[in-house]
Amino acid sequence: MIPRRREYATSQPEEIIKPKSLDLVRRVALFSPLTQEQAQGVADNAFTRRFRRGEVVVEQGKRSNALFILLTGHARVLSADSRGREVTLAILQPGDYVGEMSLIDNEPHSATVRAEVSTDMLVVGRADFARCCLPESSSVAHALMHGLVQRLRSANRQIESLALLDVYGRVARALLDMSEMVGERRVIRKRVSRQDLAKVVGASREMVSRAMKDFEARGVVETEANGSVLLKNQLDN
Repeated sequence: MIPRRREYATSQPEEIIKPKSLDLVRRVALFSPLTQEQAQGVADNAFTRRFRRGEVVVEQGKRSNALFILLTGHARVLSADSRGREVTLAILQPGDYVGEMSLIDNEPHSATVRAEVSTDMLVVGRADFARCCLPESSSVAHALMHGLVQRLRSANRQIESLALLDVYGRVARALLDMSEMVGERRVIRKRVSRQDLAKVVGASREMVSRAMKDFEARGVVETEANGSVLLKNQLDN
């Protein structure tokens, strides 16, 4: 996310401020390992933006192609379900940053970040972030980073499920996460015990068994003779 990109255009230009010097970048702890040349490259293209109280910095399910680093103020990280219910995942303070997961794995944001007060952020575009902060895409280090991001996304979904969904919803979410597409069908290839599923969703084995029986009676889940599980599209609803 660099100033040249159109998505950063704003009707209130006073909210976007170019850094006065390299010192601003050097004061950000995340960039402390950078060489002088790398830090200068960030300073040449980064800019600061002021977000008003209640303004969304990044939105769950969308992409922004930038790294946002808090300089002042604080922001709330939220995850919401389809009914608009929210759970707070974190409160960000100066020095914290958001957007890095999407820059690493090219997926949409897993949560929404909203300014709690007037908040200044340093904005670094994708190209500059990749050039100074990411290892080569073919390296083991990059693969490890990608894997860690996927685990964090999974953890966020688990927190959201535990906070916002009942047992039936958590079982449905867990089944979908365990499944894969085989042709036009969504299948869990291995046998899933009720006890293991109960540990995943944080519920009793009896409640999980009740949910599974209900899903099977409604025809949205089908357990096959070899122990694999076939999921129907209605399970998403």
